[in-house]
Amino acid sequence: MDWDKLRIFHAVAKAGSLTHAGDSLHLSQSAVSRQIRALEDSLNTTLFHRHARGLILTEQGELLYDATIAISKRLDTAEARIRDTEDEVFGELRVTTTTGFGTLWLAPRLPKLYEKFPDLKIDLMLEERVLDLPMREADVAIRLKEPSQADLIRKRLMTVRMRLYATPKYLAERGTLERMSDLSRHRLICQSPATAQVAAGAQLVQELMTYNIPSTLTVNNYFGVLQAVLNNLGIGVLPDYLTDDFPDLIRVLPDIESGEVPAFLAYPEELRQSKRVAAFRDFVLEEIFEHRKRLKEA
Repeated sequence: MDWDKLRIFHAVAKAGSLTHAGDSLHLSQSAVSRQIRALEDSLNTTLFHRHARGLILTEQGELLYDATIAISKRLDTAEARIRDTEDEVFGELRVTTTTGFGTLWLAPRLPKLYEKFPDLKIDLMLEERVLDLPMREADVAIRLKEPSQADLIRKRLMTVRMRLYATPKYLAERGTLERMSDLSRHRLICQSPATAQVAAGAQLVQELMTYNIPSTLTVNNYFGVLQAVLNNLGIGVLPDYLTDDFPDLIRVLPDIESGEVPAFLAYPEELRQSKRVAAFRDFVLEEIFEHRKRLKEA
């Protein structure tokens, strides 16, 4: 198949419109239409259903579009590897991690990375869904579980535990806790048990909910839980890595915590020589080292 025709097909399938695809390719609508018809003729099949509102892929079109997506991603990978042979660290790096870790731990530390590498462009993708690194949905991932995908280089960063925290003001107004049964006099703030989260955190929340807690606030990420705790709304279930940046939080019921949650950094084997990936990896490891050092000193 002619790659030029495939490239145009990919743009049309992505845009759902001959006009929009033409704009992105700097081609006229008629030129794009001719190329699509020629590709359909060469394959002896119909790739699009034509509607007044746009184009919809046929079953055969879906199969071809999946193939062009894979080709496009492989070309992006090749371009990244070629550009990473330069001596300087620059260009885009797509990093994925959970909403909680990304907003509460990673993002506040990024100024240090940009200070060292001002030409770096980071696309930070925060979501609970595990992106496919070998398929180049992202370049680097930090996850609170060991990645199961093949062909990944992985580095264990640290161990996280979910614990109970509150502000001094809240505890002064509502009273301290001596035992688990005292939770019945307080408001609990946590991730919803139905929200995608680490299993250890969900298990701790389920255990806490058995103590007849009269008032709760559930949020779908730890950033929201933290904001509610900082505004003196109750006792929050939060990851222990927050102690660096929020030292005024008081740990409640120190004997209560979740099981260990391992944090891993991972990236595809084919990006082993990437200078952008290496710069980000080393930055994260340095920050983890400093975090551990402060914990030991504390």
